[in-house]
Amino acid sequence: MESHVIGKSVPRKEGRDKVTGQARYVDDLTFPDMIHGVTVRSPVARGRLRGIHFESEIPWEEFTIVTAKDVPSKNCVALLIEDQPCLADEFVNHPEEPVVLLAHPDKYLLEEARRAVRLEIEPLPAIFTLDDSLAKKEVIWGDDNIFKSFRVEKGNVNSAWNQADFIVEGEYETGAQEQLYIEPQGMIARANPTEGVMVWGSLQCPYYVHKALVRLFGLPKERIRVVQTETGGGFGGKEEYPSMIACHAALLAWKSSKPVKIIYDRAEDMAATTKRHPSRTRHRTGVTRDGKLIAMEIDFSLDGGAYETLSPVVLSRGTIHAAGPYNCPNVRIRSRAVATNAPPHGAFRGFGAPQSVFALERHLDRVAAAVGLAPEELRRRNFIREGQTLAVSQVIHEKVDMSRLLDRALELSGYHAKRRRFREENSHCPIKRGVGFTSFLHGAGFTGSGEEYLASEAALEATSEGRVRVLAGSTEMGQGTNTVFAQIAAETLGLDCDQIEILQPDTSVVPNSGPTVASRTAMIVGKLVETAARNIQETLLGSGFLKSGYHAKDFVDACRQYTDKFGALKTLVKYEHPRELHWDDEHYRGDAYGAYAWAVYVAEVSVDTRTAEVRVEDFVAVQEVGKVINPVLAAGQIEGGVAQGIGFALHENVVWQEGRVVNGQMTNYIMPTSMDVPPIRVFFEEIPYARGPAGAKGIGELPLDGTAPAVANAIAHATGVDITRIPVTPESLLDLLESVHG
Repeated sequence: MESHVIGKSVPRKEGRDKVTGQARYVDDLTFPDMIHGVTVRSPVARGRLRGIHFESEIPWEEFTIVTAKDVPSKNCVALLIEDQPCLADEFVNHPEEPVVLLAHPDKYLLEEARRAVRLEIEPLPAIFTLDDSLAKKEVIWGDDNIFKSFRVEKGNVNSAWNQADFIVEGEYETGAQEQLYIEPQGMIARANPTEGVMVWGSLQCPYYVHKALVRLFGLPKERIRVVQTETGGGFGGKEEYPSMIACHAALLAWKSSKPVKIIYDRAEDMAATTKRHPSRTRHRTGVTRDGKLIAMEIDFSLDGGAYETLSPVVLSRGTIHAAGPYNCPNVRIRSRAVATNAPPHGAFRGFGAPQSVFALERHLDRVAAAVGLAPEELRRRNFIREGQTLAVSQVIHEKVDMSRLLDRALELSGYHAKRRRFREENSHCPIKRGVGFTSFLHGAGFTGSGEEYLASEAALEATSEGRVRVLAGSTEMGQGTNTVFAQIAAETLGLDCDQIEILQPDTSVVPNSGPTVASRTAMIVGKLVETAARNIQETLLGSGFLKSGYHAKDFVDACRQYTDKFGALKTLVKYEHPRELHWDDEHYRGDAYGAYAWAVYVAEVSVDTRTAEVRVEDFVAVQEVGKVINPVLAAGQIEGGVAQGIGFALHENVVWQEGRVVNGQMTNYIMPTSMDVPPIRVFFEEIPYARGPAGAKGIGELPLDGTAPAVANAIAHATGVDITRIPVTPESLLDLLESVHG
């Protein structure tokens, strides 16, 4: 059947409801007798909780008050492990840690009451830096402050140094970054012993929330129900944290016997929730005189905050991506995520790779300079090719052609002409121009055996009216999940997208399709949708009610006849791990991902050396992502990711004071506006991936990896300063300019 919707920019499934205001976000919902909830948080980074005092002239008898003693079962927010309490009991381990929950019908009185709760906390010594944590200045988690560590070995790094004509070392740092989704965190809960626990909220992963509630209340799984409401952005920030706020709302609802709504304002959201992990990466690279990489030794550290949350998974992806799309015979990567007394860091688009890729791509520009090669020539001589192995010893079977991507990106951006022109112009102008690039890869799906462990499921149901319903736990949060699933199902069945209905994620209705993260939704879950659609089609063809070469009306008739005779027409598909993919968790090597997206990004910047202000003037993003299902949505993913990457590179500086965010509002946490974002020119190369739906791979996280280092390399080219830390704020750049130029 000829393609009729794949590769076309069909309208968003939820677009009309959003633009007409009919979409219902969590704060739009109300229930009879609903009351409001708030959280009382620790003002200190670490200490022993000695008492909770309810002061002032507040009618406390009107309030529902919940502390750790009210938790029905295990006082934890279950995720990878159970180290993070839902409510602090004996100790607090970070500023803003939840201690007390309050609920009341009057939102304004509730805020007064929150201010009238005094927490008596005996301060204990705290840890705020990677160095202090690694030195075990205080042991605040486990035996050594280390949540997780990895070691990757390929070849023999120790013996390779003697073969190197140049050895280049460098240290690089990245700061925290706030996800800054449009809609803050929010949840509504209804809970009682008769009905169980039901929550509605803004979230990415309904079954994460479900797992946490099961553990907190000690109830059977079928007595917990989680429903995703319309979600105004996530970017990873609504992956694990919604479990916390859902638990809080549910505890208040359980004790009050009333529905409870908790909606964070922007200040609380920024102060209390997860952010991108700050990082430090050390590189030692051996290279021959002709520019061939001989050895790469990489040390990668992440600040995980006070509890483990998703730090091991973020560390894993950052570790695997740390050596990039290059063929180096000898690689050693050591990595670890450590505890500090800051609010826990967590998932953010890119998941550790933006941190390690920044370090690598800045470092390779310095390696090229040491050898005397142009940055593009050094990369070209070391690009991975089909049949060669990455740092984790994964043999590349894809038809990757990084040199082609590089040539196209440099040509589209006018890279070489700009370099020549800027060399002349910069000598006599205070506004310096520069151009830089990055080449990188991003693995789609969960790492290694992750997809096999998840064992994701999706279902399709054809109704008697000939409509097809997609049942999946994957969530729509603006990235296009619903539209892409509809296109995949419609393409497979030969129908129009209007005949496909995507059910609202609700754990009482849809199967567990795994989390909506890791660039996996279209590639992994979309493939399940495609397979389920094919099963529906084959069932109808096999029944004789549908003939090959059918039209949409024939499909409707066949569905009616089938359901009249046999009843429901529904199929459930479970993920099957490809037998040829093997991953060794113990030694951390093998097939890390089923597929990679490959990219080269080029940034042009101007730097006013009088004020150290940086503007990104032009940006070219070239990527190979398999088959593009919806060009407008795909381009939007790249454009949005580049915009976030520019913020990561230049603007978004989280300022910490003893573990607390002190610029947690949008007046002093600077993010790029439309005036700060250049024209972003997006180009796709399409090499269909055999195991993806219609040949698609994942692309959601890709643009975050390469944007910041491309911008940093361009600044270095414009000014001659060595950029080793982001964000490159005017203040930090001015110091660098003065140190170099006086």
